[in-house]
Amino acid sequence: MLKVKSGDVDRLGLLFDRYHRVLYSFFYQFTSSKMVSEDLVQNVFMRILKYKHTFTGDGKFTTWMYHLARNVYADHYRRDSRLGFSDDFTTVENSLHNSYNIEEQTKKDEEIQLLQKALNQLSHDKKEVLILSRYQDLKYKEIAEILCCSEAAVKVKVFRAMQDLKNIYTQLERQEI
Repeated sequence: MLKVKSGDVDRLGLLFDRYHRVLYSFFYQFTSSKMVSEDLVQNVFMRILKYKHTFTGDGKFTTWMYHLARNVYADHYRRDSRLGFSDDFTTVENSLHNSYNIEEQTKKDEEIQLLQKALNQLSHDKKEVLILSRYQDLKYKEIAEILCCSEAAVKVKVFRAMQDLKNIYTQLERQEI
């Protein structure tokens, strides 16, 4: 990123190759839309280019990148809310297509859908902290930098979000029976 900042814009392609998949996954957890997620990834890289001068190199590039990603998503969400669009968080694609046991596969798919449904019922803040910690595999220290809070606060947020997720999942599971 420091080379991009210094004017070697061709290096942005290397950053894209390294990080577009994790950003796509990050956005997909919020939007459940392939097209929207792809657009948001492109917007992040456009902002990386636009705001390259703000990258100091003191912290990790990914922390700075997720700051931009959060802002891109917030802008998208605000824009769509103003235009009357809403994200359909209940749309879930099954990720386990290659199972040989159809009955077992069906059970796993139902559990994944139920988990996604429970995740979608969390507040945005709780959902975000779980996506960053569990799906994006960021360390609490990195999440603390992204959320501008202490590492201890992140631990508490993740713990509370997991408790809420478990409670919602259990309630949904009971409703299914």
